[in-house]
Amino acid sequence: MHCGIVGLPLSGKSTVYNVITRAGAEVKPYAGGKTDPNRAVVSVPDKRFDELVRIHKPRKETPAQVEFVDLAGLSRGAGKGEGLGNAFLSFVADADALIQVIRCFANPSVEHPEGSIDPLRDWDIVDDELIFRDLAVIENRLSKLRAKKKLTSDEDKEKNLLEKCYDCLMEEKPLSAIDLKSEERRQLRGFAFVTSKPQIVLLNLDESQNEEEKIPQWDGLKKRADERGVKLCKLYGSLEMDIMELAPEEAAEFTEGLNITEPGRERLIEEAYRLLGLVSFFTCGPDEVRAWTLHKGESAVDAAGTIHSDLARGFIRAQVVAFDDYMRNNYSLDECRKTGTLRLEGKEYVVKDGDMIEIRFNV
Repeated sequence: MHCGIVGLPLSGKSTVYNVITRAGAEVKPYAGGKTDPNRAVVSVPDKRFDELVRIHKPRKETPAQVEFVDLAGLSRGAGKGEGLGNAFLSFVADADALIQVIRCFANPSVEHPEGSIDPLRDWDIVDDELIFRDLAVIENRLSKLRAKKKLTSDEDKEKNLLEKCYDCLMEEKPLSAIDLKSEERRQLRGFAFVTSKPQIVLLNLDESQNEEEKIPQWDGLKKRADERGVKLCKLYGSLEMDIMELAPEEAAEFTEGLNITEPGRERLIEEAYRLLGLVSFFTCGPDEVRAWTLHKGESAVDAAGTIHSDLARGFIRAQVVAFDDYMRNNYSLDECRKTGTLRLEGKEYVVKDGDMIEIRFNV
């Protein structure tokens, strides 16, 4: 599972990628027609995991991870195959979720490709190019279906569904705005529609934009995000690149002096993890404390299979306690058992984020 980082050229995507991955100067901005994406796997910040490591002092600690992919800048015409469009959009189609970087900072030495700072316009440009891409895919498929003399029942359903999607896109709405049944989602999966992907809109700020009224078009950005159900995040890209070079104490003092309460890196990674529909469960012991990743809604037997296929095959029960209950009971399973917060669950139990799980099995 990975998040693709998209945006207009010179929006600061590579800076955002460097901040998230702590790549420093190792990753350069795109230049010279390069389209192959930069990739990095990043540990997901989790205070619960840190606390479990502190309590158990294991020989090995393994946090949850998520992959980020820095994609080449998306410019006007990409959705119609112009410039680097086709190569770029093929990588976007592979992403599981998108982080759209919107430039809010002004920098005379880095001219905006559109000539001015206008976050809502930039958001429209990227959305339009993604919509054009999906329209082209639908038009191509519909032309083939319409050329047939007779359609099968499945093809007829597909045609009706694609026409519904086409109408949505023609209204300049992303496919994520359509309420689809699970069967319809399965039908569309092979098309890898980019406007159906979950998305975070990330405002790339400078250190002077530490209050909402200082962010260009803030009210309009917030209103649009609320209407679309899109998460709006903030990141001081260039500043956080500089902070990476400082010791933690110096970094805290530096940001406090600028009235910036919280750098955005960790919050953004956590939001991306949730955006991908992922949850973490924990296993603990003297050898290892580990955060395992599951899709939200998956079961105890799925958790067992994530650890090892033998555990799923011979699954008997899962011993489960929520992290918060474990903490309230002084990190003691015996105390959890006495208070009834330690439970035995069967195969169908839906794992919750933060569950601590021990699998009982017999192979």
